[in-house]
Amino acid sequence: MDKVIESSELRKYFKSGDVILTGGFGLSGTPLTIIDELLETDIRDLTIVSNNLGDLGQGLHKLFMQGKIKKAIGSFFSINKEAVIAWSKGELEIDLLPQGTLAEAVRCGGAGIGGFYTRTAVGTELSKGKEEREIDGERYIFEKAIKGDVAIIKAAKADRMGNLVYHTTARNFNPMMATAGKIVIAEVDEIVEVGVLDPEFVVTPYAYVDYVIQSKYSKIGSEYVESR
Repeated sequence: MDKVIESSELRKYFKSGDVILTGGFGLSGTPLTIIDELLETDIRDLTIVSNNLGDLGQGLHKLFMQGKIKKAIGSFFSINKEAVIAWSKGELEIDLLPQGTLAEAVRCGGAGIGGFYTRTAVGTELSKGKEEREIDGERYIFEKAIKGDVAIIKAAKADRMGNLVYHTTARNFNPMMATAGKIVIAEVDEIVEVGVLDPEFVVTPYAYVDYVIQSKYSKIGSEYVESR
């Protein structure tokens, strides 16, 4: 089954109010082309699950500046000054999670597990309102699993069936996000024919991926530049 589509076809898979799972750490491993397509839609009130909200006018930062994001669930929002200001004014909801907790919550969502108990954040502001219990003499809080309507992820290569290979640390949150979305869209740098990828290097099997698009961005030095 050929899952490769044009980026312009993506818009029909999103709607206002969606929970969108987004891979990436900073801009590394972020599906910039897919996010750019969302900028051209009229969808609003999105809940974004991501480590951070883009960086300096790129990625999810652009989506936020358009006013499309209602709530952010993630770990590292302080680099997005405008988002912090919006939160302080009550204009943006934020659920702050430690990075390990975020990763495990999404993994549980993809694995069909309702949630998990963790010692991380016990006794802090982040534990307020969460169930607490004692296990073997230690305090734990319950974290609910995270799932999404659409997962948008970034990989280095895909074959036309949707098997994905990642490039070093750009792998970050992407594989787990790919398991937890009802619809999974992968943006990749290179598309190859079926049989070209070494199965030993495939991290996300095609069964998880619904659509594949070609990225319009290239990394030049430390910058991500849109191809013209």
